[in-house]
Amino acid sequence: MTSLHLPFLELCVLLPAAGALWVARTRDPQAARRRSLAISGLVLLSAAAAWLDLSLLHAFQAADRWDPLAWLAGREVLSVDELSAPLLPLAALQFFLTELATLRTKVRRFSFASTLAAESLVLATLACRNPWGVVGLLIAGAVPAWLELRRRACSTRVFTLHMGAMAGLLLAGQTLVSLGPPESAAVTWGSLLLAAAVLLRNGAAPVHCWMTDLFAKASFGAALLFVTPMVGAYGAMRLVLPTAPDWILALLAVWSLATAAYASGMALVQHDTRQFFCYLFLSRASLVLVGVEIATPIGLTGGLCVWLSVGLAMSGFGLTLRAVETRSGKLSLDAYQGLYEAMPTLAGFFLLTGLASIGFPGTIGFIAVELLVEGAINAYPAVGAIVVLSAALNGIAVVHAYFRIFTGRAHAGAIDLRVRSAERLAIVTLSLLILGGGLYPQPGAASRYHAAQSLVAARQRRGLDLGDRHEGGTDGRLGERSE
Repeated sequence: MTSLHLPFLELCVLLPAAGALWVARTRDPQAARRRSLAISGLVLLSAAAAWLDLSLLHAFQAADRWDPLAWLAGREVLSVDELSAPLLPLAALQFFLTELATLRTKVRRFSFASTLAAESLVLATLACRNPWGVVGLLIAGAVPAWLELRRRACSTRVFTLHMGAMAGLLLAGQTLVSLGPPESAAVTWGSLLLAAAVLLRNGAAPVHCWMTDLFAKASFGAALLFVTPMVGAYGAMRLVLPTAPDWILALLAVWSLATAAYASGMALVQHDTRQFFCYLFLSRASLVLVGVEIATPIGLTGGLCVWLSVGLAMSGFGLTLRAVETRSGKLSLDAYQGLYEAMPTLAGFFLLTGLASIGFPGTIGFIAVELLVEGAINAYPAVGAIVVLSAALNGIAVVHAYFRIFTGRAHAGAIDLRVRSAERLAIVTLSLLILGGGLYPQPGAASRYHAAQSLVAARQRRGLDLGDRHEGGTDGRLGERSE
């Protein structure tokens, strides 16, 4: 396998793990914040360097030249390919900006050590291709969120039951897939169990109550960092897509589509801003699985593009809501709050990131939704209309929430509620990426298309002939390279 020039992947995983131990020993919350920011910044640079290094090598996949984890395990543990290359800096950016946007008044309630531990697990998951490694990391990734609930003295029953069920399904499913020969009944049943685990981790209805419970009880930042990297979708790519029969992918697509429609309707009727955000995110994240499970190059390209756009837009939207909540407490959508004059910058960011999450023209989500709709219509003609309807309902929900929070009778108060420089830097960074990806989408779409072609080719090599299904119009114009 091609090797990277420096051990960037090990730095991505080991730096935050070591940093978590260092920060945990720090008693001063401000010092803990500074150290955590420095470590997260280095991790972000390492993740971006790994992506750049892979592109300079002109290879589809590469591993670190110096890999101490491989020496211990006897095999390559971490690698980066065109699927995971942009996901690593995206996840690192989400963690860095969330820590950056944490105001000094909130540092005592935000666990920076736990956040660094969670970052290490997320990046290790995204850099792992071994099925058993992905299974173990998906299970371990739930521990920091569980500890966050315990730290806040909240009930963990709902979260424990759902994550425990996910762990059992992952272990049983991967055992059957590993033991059975290809296309056997054991592999089929194992793929079905893995698909159920992926749906559970992604919060598919009706097993989504753990996500609403998490947003209601945990800190907004911790809940945001647990869901926005979308490691469940990565599990679908590595565990389900390579082995699952066609009918399982179709079942997953229908279930995910139903979840997207259901969540978009629920977002319209929420009274609490956190629950509104939770259902909006659930609706958009489910569309990622719709594209992934269509298993055609255009459908996969749309799903992978939606993955990036939702990760950026919903992170920015969540950070904006978090900044508003920091100043005003948990907000109700039952009454008009009239906060525009008190925080006009946050109002603008709220509208930009909210509309970007639904694929508004000129944002990174526009071309992603277009590709997803085209791929969905080619595979399942009725799906495209439901995707568009879900986006329309989400748009109505975003505008409704904007009017409830920022319009109405002007907010009366003597406290300065304007955005702080750290928050402005975090949200402006995401906004620039959202607009830049919308105005110049070709590089990202080409990269995602080539990754989709490789994933479909992997299925074809396993005898699962899904790649040329309804793909007569695909001529490779989105990507310049082939596997």
